[in-house]
Amino acid sequence: MSCVISERDARLGSKIAYEIYIRSFNDSNNDGVGDLRGITERLDYLATLGVDCLWITPFFPSPQNDNGYDVSDYCAIEPKFGTMEDFQELSREAAARGMDLMLDMVFNHTSTEHEWFKRALAGDSKYLAYYKFVDAEPGATEEDPGTPPTNWESKFGGNAWEYVPSLNKWYLHLFDVTQADLNWDNPEVRAELANVLRFWRSNGVSAFRFDVVNLISKPATWEDDHEGDGRRFYTDGPHIHEYLQEMVREGGIDGLMTVGEMSSTSIDNCIRYSNPDCHELGMAFSFHHLKVDYPDGEKWALMDPDIAELRRLFADWQEQMAEGGGWNALFWSNHDQPRPNSRFGDDSTHASWLLSSKMLAVCTHLMRGTPYIYQGEELGMTNPDFASIDQYRDVESINYYRILQERGHSPKEAFHIVHERSRDDSRTPVQWDDTQYAGFSAVEPWIGVDGSYTWLNAAAESNDPNSVLTFFKRLIALRKAEPIIQGGDIRFVDEPAPCVIAYERTLGDERVLVQCNFSGDEQPALDLSGGEVLVSNYDGAADGAILRPWEGTAYIWR
Repeated sequence: MSCVISERDARLGSKIAYEIYIRSFNDSNNDGVGDLRGITERLDYLATLGVDCLWITPFFPSPQNDNGYDVSDYCAIEPKFGTMEDFQELSREAAARGMDLMLDMVFNHTSTEHEWFKRALAGDSKYLAYYKFVDAEPGATEEDPGTPPTNWESKFGGNAWEYVPSLNKWYLHLFDVTQADLNWDNPEVRAELANVLRFWRSNGVSAFRFDVVNLISKPATWEDDHEGDGRRFYTDGPHIHEYLQEMVREGGIDGLMTVGEMSSTSIDNCIRYSNPDCHELGMAFSFHHLKVDYPDGEKWALMDPDIAELRRLFADWQEQMAEGGGWNALFWSNHDQPRPNSRFGDDSTHASWLLSSKMLAVCTHLMRGTPYIYQGEELGMTNPDFASIDQYRDVESINYYRILQERGHSPKEAFHIVHERSRDDSRTPVQWDDTQYAGFSAVEPWIGVDGSYTWLNAAAESNDPNSVLTFFKRLIALRKAEPIIQGGDIRFVDEPAPCVIAYERTLGDERVLVQCNFSGDEQPALDLSGGEVLVSNYDGAADGAILRPWEGTAYIWR
């Protein structure tokens, strides 16, 4: 049993990252949209929470067809979010509070409004080679463009290829039709993107998150997928590790806090992505654990979470990544996921909401890796109480409301599925206080505020010793104080019930046992004799034989 932890584990294991979805965080100029100065206004709150790194979603110029993930200029700032001076002020003020800024780099694709793509549409051969263009069949016309190069599906619905009549070519868009995939096989593209990283490094940025970065390397030949939607051909593609190593080296970011969003990836690849010996990225986001309520892998269908499968996935990723020297980003929530307490917990009553919100935090915050908190998660924010599709803004949700009806669902059924699955579930404004619009803005926000803001808000929770916010502060302080949480070994133990997830952390002679009950019923507990409570979402210890409804607890033996 190891008695010491590595420098990497100590450095990343003591960090807490916080994701800011800029549109919905805080509006400083009362136009209904969050902005950079709005973040600066809330830095003291974030410092009090105890976070070390602020991941800010894209604030670059963009048509906003995908809320900023369709970038039209990587080295400028969208005016609705502020100015370069606003960013520099934010950078200075964050640094003064000991916080790094993590920029969100969308390098798999650009907006079709990007100057590179505009030049490609004009027929410039240099910029045609910046994207994945493929010639159409002879005789293709706008009315009848023929068969696309492959049958791959866009992740937002429909075919992943768009025909351009003026060029008689198709271009690849794994996401929205306005998000054209870049051609990473072109060294000029890779050089351009390394320049982007150097630009932001020169402006004080010391951390980076890379959006769907494991999709950047496409296959050398195009072929139909008769087994799925095409992702098996481009996920963790043929040159992905080579390209990441070059980007890190040429961009000057080796050793910085970096994280890659890895879509449909594998443990073996994520070990390589995040093992420091490979000089790729610091850690990896994987999403398999957020698909345990997808029937047959289908996002736009509903089922209860399979907690036994959730435990298996956590165990595989935690234990195998540790064994291989990889590093996990720990998270339940982000700007693309429903709120976890509405999904894996129970928000139907105040008591179950409070307990399950805290239990979910215990489950991941005590694992091996770097915890990421998504804005409002530390307050226990839930999925919004929207009642109409007109209240949604997300292009994917709106598309699938239509697609689900085309597949035979009634409007009511389609809306129910969207209500449970929409990315907008996590995009409603942060609930700062109980004033109109939840203290986010003095005017109506770009998306509606959930009705819970009158009692579920930061102002109300800040001075409440029993609040979700106070509990998150306790967990964060615990990680910073305990080396065993930062970098101890991890092993999942046989659970006493299918709806219980249990694991132990060990470091030298110390042992921590974590048990989380993912149900509203009492469950049998593992032996706790001789241990002392490290943290619990209940007041007072249990009798040692049971886990109470939605209980999340950790005991330590020293």
